[in-house]
Amino acid sequence: MRYRVNTDNTWFYQDVAGRRVARLARGSVVSAGTTRNDWMQVTLDGWIFATSVGPSDRPDFDLLVTHAPNENLRAAPAGPLIAELAQGFGLKRVGTDSSGSRWVHVRRDGWVQRSSLVPIADVVSTRTADTTRDTASTPAAPTPAARAGDTSRVDSSRAQPVRMTTLYRAPDGPEAGTIAADVPVRVLSRNGEWTRVQYEGWVKGGDLQVAPAGVMLGVTAAELRAEPQRYVGQALRWRLEFIAIQKADELRPDIPAGASYVLARGPLPERGFVYVVVPDSRLPAFRALTPLVEMQITARVRSGRSRYLGNPVVDLISLEGGTTP
Repeated sequence: MRYRVNTDNTWFYQDVAGRRVARLARGSVVSAGTTRNDWMQVTLDGWIFATSVGPSDRPDFDLLVTHAPNENLRAAPAGPLIAELAQGFGLKRVGTDSSGSRWVHVRRDGWVQRSSLVPIADVVSTRTADTTRDTASTPAAPTPAARAGDTSRVDSSRAQPVRMTTLYRAPDGPEAGTIAADVPVRVLSRNGEWTRVQYEGWVKGGDLQVAPAGVMLGVTAAELRAEPQRYVGQALRWRLEFIAIQKADELRPDIPAGASYVLARGPLPERGFVYVVVPDSRLPAFRALTPLVEMQITARVRSGRSRYLGNPVVDLISLEGGTTP
């Protein structure tokens, strides 16, 4: 059975109550095995950049993380973040991507506290009734309306949750809220186990922040990764956690070689990385920031998902300020 991590920075343990060896991202999906009191054995299954791992000298593992201080494990090549793995973390090789060189498919078993996991809810059903029950409880002869096909047709664009369910901004992305059972929704599309839905409601106007002209609010990094072309050229307002100023290298071909960019986490509360391309003339404002400070920026999307590492790349429009952590 599969479970979703529902807490931030959940610890992944080598053994029950043993050594903590990795942090799992909120929203990541794991396969669960045996349980032991308050603990559940889980399997991390994901993809890691090939140049960030090397051969293992430990008999239990094929590979070790060599990138310092840590490297990201992703659900797919350049996909959503699953976990941050420290240098020296052991992994079993499963395979490689279609190119055979850039990404490695890996796996690792460990333990997580059960309170940090929730079972993945079933995909919203588009059936309007249980056909087995209907067959047993209705006459064998169809009614004239049913013969005509007017009332027996299923509208696959309409559905409703069978229980209180979590609404996510994107597949494996951050939570957006909950939908009560029996609330009608419209099915827009499907992607594997995920169904994209739309529903309408009302809120008090005083609780809303109006977006500035031409600037989008509330767009997550997970949404950019899921539909990278949709947001290219759009202006966003994000709250990020400043990490450092860096220079673009060959792993970041979406940024001109040697150009300065800000490495940040977010948009908060997401914990993935974001690259903010900053003109040299604007760098002094960022050099004045303390690492881990929260900052608000307005930026234009250059790439929703960078070529190799899968992180959003945006061009700075303005820095609205930061606050000391």
